[in-house]
Amino acid sequence: MVAREEPAKAVLGSVAAVAVAVVVAFAGASGGVSRGGVPVVLWATAVAFAVNWVVFVPSWLTRTERYYDLTGTLSYLTVMLLAIVMVGRYDPRSLLLTGLVAVWTTRLGTFLFRRIRKAGSDSRFERILTDPAQLFMTWTLQGLWVSLTLAAALAAVTSTTEEPLAWWWLAGAALWTVGFVLESVADLQKSRFRADDSNRGDFITSGVWAWSRHPNYLGEIMLWTGVALIALPALQGWQFVTLISPLFVFVLLRYISGIPLLERSARRRWGDDPRWLAYQRNTPMLLPRRPRPDPVADGGATG
Repeated sequence: MVAREEPAKAVLGSVAAVAVAVVVAFAGASGGVSRGGVPVVLWATAVAFAVNWVVFVPSWLTRTERYYDLTGTLSYLTVMLLAIVMVGRYDPRSLLLTGLVAVWTTRLGTFLFRRIRKAGSDSRFERILTDPAQLFMTWTLQGLWVSLTLAAALAAVTSTTEEPLAWWWLAGAALWTVGFVLESVADLQKSRFRADDSNRGDFITSGVWAWSRHPNYLGEIMLWTGVALIALPALQGWQFVTLISPLFVFVLLRYISGIPLLERSARRRWGDDPRWLAYQRNTPMLLPRRPRPDPVADGGATG
């Protein structure tokens, strides 16, 4: 019975993901530009899922997850370029939002692809590559991730409201920049730490990881909040619903698929290690704080 329930849950999960994305897309499309009688935001949302569903096929046939993160990058680039081209309005806000998304997704996608190519596999996929329903849901969830994180940006790019950038873009761009730099530095420091054979099986506590146990996720939350701030003045009516974007990123990373999974993994690996217990005790989970001295010898974090 349990074996039969799993595929059914995966199918329901896929349907729910699409439903949520469509609801938010309709809100973002309110007062937005349409093409062919269909709001551009809906076109963009459909493409976000379509790209992932197309790549799901070879992923299932070859039992590989290697191109999952690169497909995410392709989805972001395709969706944003499609939206701005279909609208045909290349105002400063639209160009800025498209540029920021392109820079972020290109950097992160290539980083993750290089990491999985070096590791050989992605542990997230170990138990789902042989289950088509679970694997399809995973690709569908990436479509949801793309469409919801881009929700505010898409609503602004396709909005019929043309507001000057004013000071909002400065605040948003500054927040995005800090978040982007934080995420990039955290990934670089973690990669260099892992590349050192003397750190094999250990955890990082240096650099930005001394200030937060998950600085890369903090950077991600910050940069998407920056995108929402830049988009805000162009929104109207139901489009304000798309400001769920940074909240969605925060909730997902903090309470669902990001930090909880890594924290559980860390407890399994180092739960009895006094150095890990000291690191966990003295280092905030997310919001940064100046490192506190601890008598326990310094070691190395989750990620």
